[in-house]
Amino acid sequence: MGTEIRDLIEKLYQTSLLEEKELLYLLQNYSKEAALLLAQRANEIRLKHYGDKVYLRGLIEFSNYCHRHCKYCGIRSENDKVSRYRLSEDEIINCIDMGYQLGYRTVVLQGGEDIYYTDDRIVALLERIKEKWPQIAITLSIGEKSYAAYKRFFEAGAERYLLRHETACETLYKSLHPHMSYDNRMRCLRDLKEIGYQVGTGFIVGLPGQNAQHLVEDLMFIKSFKPHMVGIGPFMPQKDTPLGNMPAGTADMTTYLISILRLLQGDLLLPATTSLGSIDPLGREKGLKAGANVVMPNLSPIEVRDKYALYDGKICTGDEAAQCRKCIEKRIEKSGYKVDMGRGDHKNFIASIK
Repeated sequence: MGTEIRDLIEKLYQTSLLEEKELLYLLQNYSKEAALLLAQRANEIRLKHYGDKVYLRGLIEFSNYCHRHCKYCGIRSENDKVSRYRLSEDEIINCIDMGYQLGYRTVVLQGGEDIYYTDDRIVALLERIKEKWPQIAITLSIGEKSYAAYKRFFEAGAERYLLRHETACETLYKSLHPHMSYDNRMRCLRDLKEIGYQVGTGFIVGLPGQNAQHLVEDLMFIKSFKPHMVGIGPFMPQKDTPLGNMPAGTADMTTYLISILRLLQGDLLLPATTSLGSIDPLGREKGLKAGANVVMPNLSPIEVRDKYALYDGKICTGDEAAQCRKCIEKRIEKSGYKVDMGRGDHKNFIASIK
């Protein structure tokens, strides 16, 4: 690792600022030594903001129906090889009840953009959850909606929303998302923030056609938008998509970027994603050591988990929820961190509600 790279890492550590050309240089000059120093500095910043806690969110993938056409996604509407499923409201409630008994106090309801789950149905589900478990934090991840819909969900009890921007390069975005609008994606993120959600976004590392400059654009977008959470993971091909034969991204570059994100915005909630754990057996541990502080074990029924196949090789599709919880807790503790089963709010959100 050269002196210039070391100086850039120290500048980022001290100031949380790098110019675009400096970020580009940092990305173009990846090395194991640079990654190690970045991870060390990122961990210091993470400890400063959140201590050694790793927040667990219970993930419920409630529908793999989707009317979108994203070229990299295994549940895209054109994929007729997918075994489709949709959990009922009662089944979702049962998943949450099981998670609550296991100690989860935050759940993530994620699905494709399923037209069956209308705004009215989502509101009814949220109200039912909040009536039974008022203390649970609810995260939605169900794609692009209108301002009015987001506002209704928020008023019904959803406090967080995950909507990855996928890539901040409009040209690349359009090439991967037929019949979708980059401007509308960004409008959704702005609406969510204005309404008052804790907003999560993120991008895919190693997308076909992506280069280092695209990744710099992602970093600069996040720096300016200031989300509460950022989820990134390596591109992993799914065999029945137009990109099924393309090479995957890497755990190394993903964790490198996790460290950079932690240093750019120290108060981020950063998950060690399932895709990171799927591409590398120790991926989630590496993510935590690089600056991540969230893990989302799966609470979905075992019989449907392998059907939510955004990519091939997804891990933990056969583990019972209790087994998954115990397994990830041991791995987190072995990595030197402590499991926190609480709401795990963003630190600024906690301050705003005191």
